[in-house]
Amino acid sequence: MVNGDRNDLVDTLRLLALFGICIVNIVFLGLPSEAALGTPAAGPDRIAAFLIEALFQAKFFLLFSFLFGWGIHVQARAARRVDACFGCRYFRRTGALALLGVLHALLVFTGDILLLYALLAVLFWPLRDLPPGRLLAIAAAMLPLALAMTIALGVSLPDGSPPEATSAGPGLGGDFADTVRARLADWPATFAFLLAFQGPLAFAAYAAGLAAAKSGWLERKAGPDGAWRQPQPLLPWLLAIGLPLNLAYAAAAGGWLDDADPLLQLLGFAAIVPGAPVLSAAYLLLAIRLSGGLRLPRWWRQAGRNSLSSYVLQGVLAGLVFGGYGLGLFGELGHARLLAVGLLVALAAVTAVGAIADRVGRGPLEAVLRRITYGRT
Repeated sequence: MVNGDRNDLVDTLRLLALFGICIVNIVFLGLPSEAALGTPAAGPDRIAAFLIEALFQAKFFLLFSFLFGWGIHVQARAARRVDACFGCRYFRRTGALALLGVLHALLVFTGDILLLYALLAVLFWPLRDLPPGRLLAIAAAMLPLALAMTIALGVSLPDGSPPEATSAGPGLGGDFADTVRARLADWPATFAFLLAFQGPLAFAAYAAGLAAAKSGWLERKAGPDGAWRQPQPLLPWLLAIGLPLNLAYAAAAGGWLDDADPLLQLLGFAAIVPGAPVLSAAYLLLAIRLSGGLRLPRWWRQAGRNSLSSYVLQGVLAGLVFGGYGLGLFGELGHARLLAVGLLVALAAVTAVGAIADRVGRGPLEAVLRRITYGRT
């Protein structure tokens, strides 16, 4: 259902993305970098790592980026409706996201996406008025850049992973001050890696999301059964193409191709560039197909509407699980157990934020962001 600028499908998609992002991030929150990026020895852990890399890594991040681009159109429309300066709102919001991203990276998780989103939002500003066709062309043009950057990473880094900070492993298992020092040491290399590895694809997803919003593609066209009337003949093809590409990436990233020719390893690693957007698009269409008869709990819908607070709370809760100032489980759990922990952390975060938003109207970080963006709560 669409309520003004409130689109229930978009809120559901944000909720889905939050779960997927948490499953990916929990590995990097709960393990030293050499263990998170290496090949697990135990069979169940190796299978879990393979599944995370094949089915989750980069896919839900792109879905979230797509929705970020969709939101740009919603914000522009809201500004026009009240004759407000959209540029002023846009850059105040972007600046606030950048500041939150810095704080999040240093205090919670170096794999933060908020600063990257803010930087890409600045670069995206000149494209805001382009028609959908031009935006989709720009999205497609980002793929060769993403491929070049990914190949460069695969060649320059021995395993396609960011350089390790010497203090990051032990520090993240220490007290809160230790974790901050570790993140401060690790963040520059991590952010540079994320900018190269995720930046071009996220920019492409921005453009695709804005094109979808301008064409009304995510607006509900419901029939008597409440199902979304969006054409989905591409779904089987997207799955048929996306799954093999992402399996190839997971095989290369997870060490399953270590005995293969180096060129084959590099091609497998680079398969994420076409594979992630294709499988992310398949997830999007699959979610639309299933949304007709799906009625989420009210608190979860609220969490989707307040995804910023939900995203940050995931890392805060993970810190309490893994840090020495909490349960102290950093480095103690393998990938299989971390998969379960990620689901539980995501569930706890969305439930808590949903309950707060249901009671007071919005999540705590959304209230801050709204005050900065609009000058009111």
